[in-house]
Amino acid sequence: MKYEPSILPELAFNYESKRIGGSLLVHADCLEWLGHVPKDTLHGIVTDPPYGVKEYDLDQLHKRGSGNGGVWRIPPSFDGHVRAPLPRFTALDEKERKRLSHFFTQWAELVKSALRPGGHVFIATNAFLAPLVYSALMAGGLEFRGQIIRLVRTLRGGDRPKNAEEEFSGVSSLPRGCYEPWGLFRKPMPPGMKVSDCLREYRTGGLRRTADDLPFSDTIPSGRTPRCERMIASHPSLKPQLFLRQIVWASLPLGVGIIADPFAGSGSTVAAAEAIGVEAVGVERVAEYFKMAQEAVPRLAKLKVSEPSVRVSPTGIAPVPLFD
Repeated sequence: MKYEPSILPELAFNYESKRIGGSLLVHADCLEWLGHVPKDTLHGIVTDPPYGVKEYDLDQLHKRGSGNGGVWRIPPSFDGHVRAPLPRFTALDEKERKRLSHFFTQWAELVKSALRPGGHVFIATNAFLAPLVYSALMAGGLEFRGQIIRLVRTLRGGDRPKNAEEEFSGVSSLPRGCYEPWGLFRKPMPPGMKVSDCLREYRTGGLRRTADDLPFSDTIPSGRTPRCERMIASHPSLKPQLFLRQIVWASLPLGVGIIADPFAGSGSTVAAAEAIGVEAVGVERVAEYFKMAQEAVPRLAKLKVSEPSVRVSPTGIAPVPLFD
């Protein structure tokens, strides 16, 4: 099968950019950048958004940095380790939820244009926002294809009622989170087109089987992001390379094409693409993270990864991934 030459360098447009190996980092707003991408260009998207709401507003970033919280929950240390702050998605009011829904409907419309028919979108979310985000993406024209469940026990949930911990010591406000949902979407294929036809014409439409020739699974055990990765990239929502490399691998059914991460952060998705030898473009609007990614991507890509550490659950029935 003959493949077309790469157009990756052209995707920098007139933005500040940096080539790293076979990939590209672009300093731009993702909506603006997606609006420049020619129709039917990208083969897939793997991304972990900040959701375009107030946790990344400058005042909230300042509160997080000073340890005052704001919309960020500053979790206690666990086993002597300090955990990354978590945004309080339950703090979003109705106006902010409408803002989020509008943003992702607009985002999906741009993604639908930029993706090739049959191209997949893997998008990280959480139990609170998943229904809203999924509805917005479908309103923007993407097909819902299921969820990828990252099995990881986090520090989200499980807390006693705030300011009444002693009075209601036997109560948890929310269940302790033990998974992270990733929505799986696809740009619709042309009417009447089969997956095999889409693969031949667009190199998209399906998901790549594992290196062991097994079907890609919708549950992936995942330990916390290793300390060595967090030391390289100090980003509040850094996902482990072991997990991301599996997602990026699956997103290109024929092992060729361009993966985009419109919310690149410190470049962990781009690093995963570099590690497995496929092309990626990461777009990041925050200058601090764009600069961080330039140093982090090659270092993360060189890391060897191994299966997550687990411990036996209190019931003794199944292993439980360590805290994220």
